[in-house]
Amino acid sequence: MTFRRSTFVSIALVLLVATVITACQPRASSDTIVVATDATWPPMEFVNENREIVGYDIDLMTAIAEHGGFEIEFRNVAWDGIFAGLAAGEYDAVISSVTITDERKADYDFSNPYINAGQIVVVRTGSDITGPDTLSGYTVGAQIGTTGAFAVQDMDGVELKEYDEVGLAFEDLLAGRIDAVVCDTPVAADFALQREEYRAQLEIVGESFTEEYYGILVQKGNTELLDKINRGLSAVQEAGIDAQIADTWLR
Repeated sequence: MTFRRSTFVSIALVLLVATVITACQPRASSDTIVVATDATWPPMEFVNENREIVGYDIDLMTAIAEHGGFEIEFRNVAWDGIFAGLAAGEYDAVISSVTITDERKADYDFSNPYINAGQIVVVRTGSDITGPDTLSGYTVGAQIGTTGAFAVQDMDGVELKEYDEVGLAFEDLLAGRIDAVVCDTPVAADFALQREEYRAQLEIVGESFTEEYYGILVQKGNTELLDKINRGLSAVQEAGIDAQIADTWLR
């Protein structure tokens, strides 16, 4: 069949517009929900020696899908493009240790909070320090410019030592040059619980003493998918499955 050039161009433009519109639509109606994560932050999400994406967030999202009645597929996406990819409809949701903030809520919809990843105290095993309320008189390390450093600055009788990178603080803690480290709960779990070179010598004490909640993101207005995720999350939390997952990765 012969097409006039103008007809061909018109059809091509229609197809192009249809493709763009489709690409921007949420994927909640798909049989499989594609979930992006930046798998570079153990123990929340990372790639193990078998090249599998594993971690707290991965186990939690898997349980949410199971209890929410939908299938998921994880996609490893670099952090610097993960939000833009969600907005463009390249995947349906993001679970990647994303802190719920008012700024992000203006552009995306969040699930209900699923964990408080606030600041927590790490000490050498056998220390007399039992939590943030017992740090007076001690020297405490934290990464410069972080919530942890600001929190320690506000503590009475505590000497703050700041570091460019939190790993340096843990090295000084092991060497006895400081008495404790204050950092995000997942970072504390990675050093004190997951790393073989540290876990026999360090321990987490007390509970998180700041509130920094994580949530799962979907496109703005994608209430169908958000409802599915929240239903699954509520079922997981009511059954105590999130606590079991935390026992594996964060305690």
